[in-house]
Amino acid sequence: MEPDTTPQPPKLKKILCIEDEFFISELYARALTKAGYEVDIQLDGQKGLAAAQTDTYDIILLDLMVPNITGIEVLRTLRDPRETPKMHARIIITTNLEQRDDVRADIEHQADGYLVKAEITPRQLVEFLRKLESEK
Repeated sequence: MEPDTTPQPPKLKKILCIEDEFFISELYARALTKAGYEVDIQLDGQKGLAAAQTDTYDIILLDLMVPNITGIEVLRTLRDPRETPKMHARIIITTNLEQRDDVRADIEHQADGYLVKAEITPRQLVEFLRKLESEK
C-alpha cells in the first residue's frame, strides 16, 4: 500500500487569548475564528498561565491587566526556561495601559509584539498576526 500523498490542509493555528474584558476577548475570538484560527480564551492570569504552559498554542495574546497575576508576571514566567522549559508560542502583549518608556521597552524585549488595544481593530489584529507568521 502506497503512502497517502494527498495534500493536507494547513494546520489550524491555535491562539490563547488571556484577556479579562469579556467583550474584547469575544471580538478577538470572532475575528480570529473567522480568519481560520482556533481560539481559547482565559479571563484570569493564573488560568491563562497554566494554559500557556501546556505549550499547545502557536500564539498567545496577553493582556497586561488580568486578575490574580499580572500579564507582566505571566510573560516573565513564560520566558523563564526554568519555569516554562518548552515554549514555542509567539507572545503578543495587548494593553491599554500607559507604560513608562523603560517599562514598555523591557516588555517589548521579552514579547514578540506589543499592541495598544484602543489603536487596533479586530481586523487589524488578524493582519498583524498573519504578518507575524510570515516572518517566521
